[in-house]
Amino acid sequence: MQTIIEARNLNKTYKLGDLDVEVLKDINLSIASGEFVSIMGPSGSGKSTLLYLIGGLDEPTSGSVSLKGSELSGMKDKDQSVMRRRDIGFVFQFYNLIPNLNVEENVMLPVLLDGKKLKDYRGKLDEILEDVGLADRRAHTPRELSGGEQQRVAIARALINDPDIILADEPIGNLDTKTGMEVMQLLQRINKEKGKTIVQVTHSKEAADYGSRIINVRDGKVWS
Repeated sequence: MQTIIEARNLNKTYKLGDLDVEVLKDINLSIASGEFVSIMGPSGSGKSTLLYLIGGLDEPTSGSVSLKGSELSGMKDKDQSVMRRRDIGFVFQFYNLIPNLNVEENVMLPVLLDGKKLKDYRGKLDEILEDVGLADRRAHTPRELSGGEQQRVAIARALINDPDIILADEPIGNLDTKTGMEVMQLLQRINKEKGKTIVQVTHSKEAADYGSRIINVRDGKVWS
């Protein structure tokens, strides 16, 4: 299978006063198109930092990340932003929905930010809301939704631009066990039926097992 994400000799160090804190140490990994990879590790292991570097939300101290054959560090800021909007969908633990926008409006935000015409995405919006089980909740605002429903809105928003890659940071970290497993089943179905490459960060073995491969991160290093 074709490699879609590759990290080479990836290091990340943060400065805290006079101290250099090594968060990631010489990470090398390759993820194939269509994989569902779970990056697993305890709090402070560096797993979320690794996800942010993969998504271009942070820059490595040294080493490189390539997405779809393009090295992020070699791209202009504008081109990186375009790639993040069009080729990557992000799902975060705290949903990051805008409170005064309804479900439809939250899902369509990436389309609006990309300067595209909303009317061209109406059919796709209907399809995605049906896929995530929110077709009857489209006019509701986040405060009228449960935590699981809010995360489904975030997943729908991540899908609206039809990206090849979905990056999820502790996607069920704020949910109870039953609701969390329903969200994991949805992500697994999106991976299998739509062929999206999914990389999730989690500390839960139960959540990690929904992926097709687990990468263990501990003390800033890959152990598998």
